[in-house]
Amino acid sequence: MKVYRITKRKRAADIQGTGAALYPGRWNKKGTPVLYTGESKEIALLETIVHIPPMLIPDLDILTIEIPDDSITEITATNLPPNWFKYPAPEILSEIGESWISEGKTLALKVPSCIITSSFNYVLNCNHKDFNRIKILDHSEFLFDPRLKS
Repeated sequence: MKVYRITKRKRAADIQGTGAALYPGRWNKKGTPVLYTGESKEIALLETIVHIPPMLIPDLDILTIEIPDDSITEITATNLPPNWFKYPAPEILSEIGESWISEGKTLALKVPSCIITSSFNYVLNCNHKDFNRIKILDHSEFLFDPRLKS
């Protein structure tokens, strides 16, 4: 299946999860390398720009990544605490993510987006034995319309 990642151009070639290991997200703790991706270009964009101040939109790139369909664990909103979508993220979510990573059963964790709860993100475990099965299908410049942040 295809997933999408929109990120700062100067860091787009790094698919080893360095950024998430340094600056943990909703589903990982500091020191754990993962890649956050979205099921669509649109959700990938929203998940990116929600973290960037309006006047500081950097040059962005978009990656289209193919991940194996047979290595995905899904978590639905019904399996999460009622406040799972709040900011800052409840600590239990990174504990869930870390538990999934330590089990090592699948390469990708499918999780609901807290921005659009009917959409999904895919967290990729950069240390998983099957990480070499992912393929970058496309890496190109993302043309951002600044009206989205005005």
